[in-house]
Amino acid sequence: MTNKKPHILFLFSDTGGGHRSSTESIIEALELEFGDSVTTEMVDFFKGYAPLPFNKMPDWYPEMVKAPYLWGLSFKMSDSRLRARAITASMWPYIGKATKELVKRHPADMIVAVHALATTPILKALGDERPPFVTVVTDMVSTHALWYDARADLTLVPTQQARERALKYGMPAKNIRVVGQPIPERCAVPSGTKTALREKLGWGQDEFIALIVGGGDGMGPLKENIQAIADSGLYVGLAIVAGRNEKLKEELEAEDWGIPTYIYGFTKDLPDFMRAADVLITKAGPGTIAESLAAHLPVILFSRLPGQEDGNVTFVEETETGVWAPDPVDVVRTLARWMTHPPARERVIENCKEAARPEASRSIARILGAQLGLIEEEKALLVVGHPEK
Repeated sequence: MTNKKPHILFLFSDTGGGHRSSTESIIEALELEFGDSVTTEMVDFFKGYAPLPFNKMPDWYPEMVKAPYLWGLSFKMSDSRLRARAITASMWPYIGKATKELVKRHPADMIVAVHALATTPILKALGDERPPFVTVVTDMVSTHALWYDARADLTLVPTQQARERALKYGMPAKNIRVVGQPIPERCAVPSGTKTALREKLGWGQDEFIALIVGGGDGMGPLKENIQAIADSGLYVGLAIVAGRNEKLKEELEAEDWGIPTYIYGFTKDLPDFMRAADVLITKAGPGTIAESLAAHLPVILFSRLPGQEDGNVTFVEETETGVWAPDPVDVVRTLARWMTHPPARERVIENCKEAARPEASRSIARILGAQLGLIEEEKALLVVGHPEK
């Protein structure tokens, strides 16, 4: 590289919102830690370089996850070290040329994979003479074998459970570090008190507010849960985020729910919503869970993506930071318990504080900086602890 500033290439794809959000959070943290001492670039390797039909994956993903049983079955059937290698080996004759073109067109001093399918093919295309390669695993617990390739210089995982899976798939222990789930700085650092945020948002100060989120695409049984809460007799305010699902938003706005409701489409104000709410009701996405922990917000999980998100439910249950409530009756029952027994919800809040890793993005940024020689390795380790932990 002729550029004096080290350049980092991030490989992600918009198969779901999590990969982009994680990448942007790490880049934000790099800017906060190192200013303009480093340059960055994001490439959606599916859309930008993959041949047909792989380049359609970001467009197909929302429809694919609407068949959760098939998704979970394919996840489990392919989730082994041997099968993952067989998948990438069988794909190589078809994607090899495009993959080599990608690394040729985007020279970098470091490559960071923020998607499971960007690890092994890119390492193969790079060959032996390559810059440092780091994988940032953005699935929380049930991490697929495709994430892991022993040739990576570092593999950064969000939880101890993910580290154990990495070891199971043959990753060298010295190259694995538990850093937490990358989240935006706004989620890590409070932007105001609950009172001030509610005044800004126009929410009632004395209302018990349940924030209901179905991800960026408004997925999951949102309407069923909203109806069950409205019919329950509980006096609870609902802040509902329908995401990009405009049809759902219009349907919700057309109803008279009989309780205070605040309905939103796609928004970037979720960090404020989480700090202002009393409980979060959502699907088991890893980023949303990590953000709720940072906001010290108890979570009720109403759905999960089989295979990929199974471990997220287990994580929430084992850390007692929330509950699994796949039936609207269970959602209402949990809400009623937390509303009528405040000490029970306070215990969950304390557990959220204990489990949260709001420094994750900054930790990742420092580790990347240490790999590039911007800071000493010891300073990076001070943030995240020893890699063996």
